[in-house]
Amino acid sequence: MEDSQPLVRSEERRPNSHYRWSAPTLESKMVEDFRRRLKYFFMNPCEKYKARGRKPWKLMLQILKIAIITIQLVSFGLSNEMMVTFKDENLMTFRHLFLKAYKDHRLGSYALYTKADVYDHIYYIINKYINLQNLTVSNLAYKRVDGEYTPLSVCQEFYRNSSIDPDNETFDIDPHVDKDCVSIYPMQLFDNSSLATHFNFSLDFKRLLSVSIYLMLKTINLQTVRHHELPDCYDFHIMIIFDNRAHSGQIKVDVENDVRIYECRDWNVEGSSGKNDYLLLWFDSMVILACFISLILCTRSVINGIQLQFEFNIFFHAYYNKIVTWSDRMEFVNGWYILIIVSDTLSIAGSALKIGIQTKFLTNYDVCSILLGTATMLVWVGVIRYLGFFKKYNILILTLRAAFPNVIRFCCCAAMIYLGYCFCGWIVLGPYHDKFRTLDRVTECLFSLINGDDMYATFLKMRDKSYMVWLFSRLYLYSFISLFIYMVLSLFIALITDTYETIKHHQQDKAPVSQLQAFIAECRDQPESGRYQTDEEPASCCLSPCCRFG
Repeated sequence: MEDSQPLVRSEERRPNSHYRWSAPTLESKMVEDFRRRLKYFFMNPCEKYKARGRKPWKLMLQILKIAIITIQLVSFGLSNEMMVTFKDENLMTFRHLFLKAYKDHRLGSYALYTKADVYDHIYYIINKYINLQNLTVSNLAYKRVDGEYTPLSVCQEFYRNSSIDPDNETFDIDPHVDKDCVSIYPMQLFDNSSLATHFNFSLDFKRLLSVSIYLMLKTINLQTVRHHELPDCYDFHIMIIFDNRAHSGQIKVDVENDVRIYECRDWNVEGSSGKNDYLLLWFDSMVILACFISLILCTRSVINGIQLQFEFNIFFHAYYNKIVTWSDRMEFVNGWYILIIVSDTLSIAGSALKIGIQTKFLTNYDVCSILLGTATMLVWVGVIRYLGFFKKYNILILTLRAAFPNVIRFCCCAAMIYLGYCFCGWIVLGPYHDKFRTLDRVTECLFSLINGDDMYATFLKMRDKSYMVWLFSRLYLYSFISLFIYMVLSLFIALITDTYETIKHHQQDKAPVSQLQAFIAECRDQPESGRYQTDEEPASCCLSPCCRFG
């Protein structure tokens, strides 16, 4: 190729079978400069420091973030644990107080079977509520609204009209549902007989759908004092439900509890000045600031990578008349920076919610837990990026990245078979087996079987069923376990193993696996050579033919 010829692509095969790129002599300096710029872009922070003396601010900031976000999560987790424990223990207290002869039954197993038991339990709840402060060992009190006690409400839902005669196998029913409520204030004192006489409370069990008892109580969570936190005030909105919607002769009884947490109106803790609360607010603000700076730096790096991608595309087309492949273009988009951006966004949102919870403006503990927990998980996952700077760790990251597309395609195919088994098991075995009663239970049960959990118990529960269902269950379970454990999982592992061997082979041969890597590999300058020192990056327009030839 002579100097007077126009730019063309020259490809020669080396012994190791990758591309070697050449360019005209007049353009060689520009090509080498751009190649050096690309190599610098893909250096790790330590190499960039050797090349230009740039301090790895993002690396230091990520290390700081790991420390402060983990400390923040542990602090919030301990506080959240106390809150959840307090709520659960109070719910158990309400069940023992208001459900007659409650003995820590399994959830959903407390039920009534006679009319007398239903009336007796309703009056039992009312009397317990009226005499609550003389019975409970807790700091419970009645809720007041505008200086008046809130009443206990007994509401029944029933069909508007119905005439049911099983003897003659006839019925006439109006499906519209009516609701009737009775209110009882805590200062009224009654026994069971006077309650029935005074309120004229009667139930038509043939039309009855449910009886719901609503009551409101409040208390203070004092256990936080021992952990140097100010106690919160709690409002409990309790609902006791007698469910007769199935009309099967069994009325299921359950207690539900909704909680509102707020700052107590007047408080005083000896020796406490609220200093810990201010320190926590300051610490959360520091987390928000660190994540915001990290968000800006990583966003800038992503934008720079996208800009360099367009420049490389123009350069490659102008010099070699070749289109850059999509996989090469995606090399410029650093997925780790995307991960950090998502993590920072979640951390900022979670920290803002945490500040709102500490100042008692918000009570979204669950949302805050999800945001902070996910953010912390992503921060720790991001540590893998820095482990990838070491060769022995890098092969794991390359394997995961290379195998991911094939794994996703494989999982989509396997999911079709899995869903087929889920629907089949739900329809056929659902009426006979607790683990297949609902669709979500089926998915959980089958996933456990894939991992070898609880196999014998799943087989055992089908022994006493009809012969046809028993036989089908054996064919169903044996075929599912054999297919997924011995075939699907083996193929899944083989996909990853094959990708690992391919990556290992490329690393041993040191052969570039893409055109981008082959182009960069032509640059032999080491980071400490001093040839990367430059004041400004070349403008992208200088890579186009119009800029070079005027």
